[in-house]
Amino acid sequence: MTKISLMTLGCPNWDLDTICARGQEYGYQGVDFRGYLDQIDITLLPEFTTRSAETRRKLNEAGLAVSGISSSIQVCVPEALEKNLDAARRTIEVAHAFEAINIRIYGGGDLSQYSRAELAVFGCESVARILELEGARELKWLFETHDHWVQAEACRLLLDSIPDPAFGALWDMGHTWRVGGEKPADSWAAMGARVGYVHVKDAVYDPTSPLAMDDGWHYVAPGTGELPLDESLALLMDSGYTGWLLFEHEKRWHPNLPEPEEIFPQFVRWIKPLIEC
Repeated sequence: MTKISLMTLGCPNWDLDTICARGQEYGYQGVDFRGYLDQIDITLLPEFTTRSAETRRKLNEAGLAVSGISSSIQVCVPEALEKNLDAARRTIEVAHAFEAINIRIYGGGDLSQYSRAELAVFGCESVARILELEGARELKWLFETHDHWVQAEACRLLLDSIPDPAFGALWDMGHTWRVGGEKPADSWAAMGARVGYVHVKDAVYDPTSPLAMDDGWHYVAPGTGELPLDESLALLMDSGYTGWLLFEHEKRWHPNLPEPEEIFPQFVRWIKPLIEC
């Protein structure tokens, strides 16, 4: 059964007790950690390393699983290999401590220096090195549809270059339509069989808004914007997808967005009828 998870990117000022209490109250089943309080990399914090047992106990008591860990690893950046391996080692340890399977990574890379095909080769080599690390193959390393890896053709290239079953895709529904300009069906056709995790968010195009990003779009509550979320979710449900649906509320990066106390329960009320029918 598909489950819903909140992302700590959306509640950067919440401590663990607040995350547990409100996540449970609002009806979430999981938490994806993308930062905690002032630190974006949770693998550097005692709450997730030396004191992980206490953190896990609190999450378990609240009925919240760790649906995933959102890292900053960029596998298509060759000069970052050693840095990526160090981050992967730390992430593996934390993931196993919390029985988390999904690890978000990025493709990244510099298209001004390399072709996309060359970047895909770097990605293949980097993922192969990561998967040699102890415990890595028990996890899913999922590249987010982001930066150079958004459109179906690019995603297919990266997936075909790295056929290992421990590697797959994280479908960010907003990026493939808003940034990539592609229909959900096209994105799903390219990635569907290897999608292991999904980001959900909505936006409207209004360059005059004080909330607008550089491209003229700004985020709004899911279901109130212009993104084809109903169509995307229907594709998932019709395909038998049973993975996590993660509400990616980018409050840490965009402080003017609604407070989590408002938007987190609103997301649950909106999405449950769409995935339970």
